Amino acid sequence: MVSRKGKTGLIDNVDQIAFDFAATPKIFTSPFASVSIQQDAESGVDGVLGPSKAKDDLVASSIEELRAQTIQCRKCHLRDGCRGVVFGEGNPNAVIMFVGEGPGSVEDELGRPFVGPAGQLLDRILAAAGFKREEVYITNVVKCRPPNNRVPTPVEAVTCYPYLKSEISLVKPKILVCLGATSLQTLVDPAARITRTRGTWFDKGDMKVIATYHPAALLRDQSKKKPVWEDFIQIRRQYEKIIKSAGSRGA
Repeated sequence: MVSRKGKTGLIDNVDQIAFDFAATPKIFTSPFASVSIQQDAESGVDGVLGPSKAKDDLVASSIEELRAQTIQCRKCHLRDGCRGVVFGEGNPNAVIMFVGEGPGSVEDELGRPFVGPAGQLLDRILAAAGFKREEVYITNVVKCRPPNNRVPTPVEAVTCYPYLKSEISLVKPKILVCLGATSLQTLVDPAARITRTRGTWFDKGDMKVIATYHPAALLRDQSKKKPVWEDFIQIRRQYEKIIKSAGSRGA
C-alpha cells in the first residue's frame, strides 16, 4: 500500500510505522465539539486544575526546585513501598504536556517516567506524530509506584496533586494530554469515562486539554490503537495551529 501525507504532514496510511497500527484512519475532522470546563463545586474539581480539596503548600519557582521538593515527599504510604519518587521530565517550556497514571516497575527502578514497555510505545507514537520526546514534558498523577502497578486511589491522587499542579503551573503548556482514565478523572472530571471522553477538546484559559487511552491499554488491546492515532492527529493539528499563531516556544 502506498503511503500518503495529509495536511498535517502525517502519514495517512501507516501500516508500516514503528508502533504497527493495523488500521490507521486518514486525516479527519473531529466530530467532537470543544468544551469549556467550569468549576464544579460538587465534584471537587476546579476545572482542569484538579481536586479542589488537595492541600497545596508548595512554593517553587522552577522545575528543578519543584523536583527537589517532590523527591523528599512522604505524604502518603506509596513512598514506603517504592524505591523512590519518579518526577516528570522533558522540556520545562514545552507546548505539550502528557500526564499519565503513575510509575510502573521499570520507572520505579530507573527513576524516570514512561521508560517501560508503555513508555517505549509512547515514544514511537510521539515520533510517528512528528514529536521528539525531549521536546515535550511527561509526568504522572502520582509520583510513586502503587503496589503491583495498581490504579492509584482517589486519596493518593489528591495527596500527590499539588506536585502535578505545580508542574503544570511552571511548564505552562498550551496543550495538556491526559493519558488514561486516572489522569482524565483527576484533571477534568472524576465521573468522566475515557471511552466516551477521549478525543474531546476542553478549554481551560488558553490551554487545550484532550484525553486519550494510556499506552499500556494499547499493549493489552490493539483495537485501541486506531482511536489513539486519531487523537494524536488532532494533537498534531492543534500543535501546528498554536505554533503558527503564537510562534514557536519549543514543542
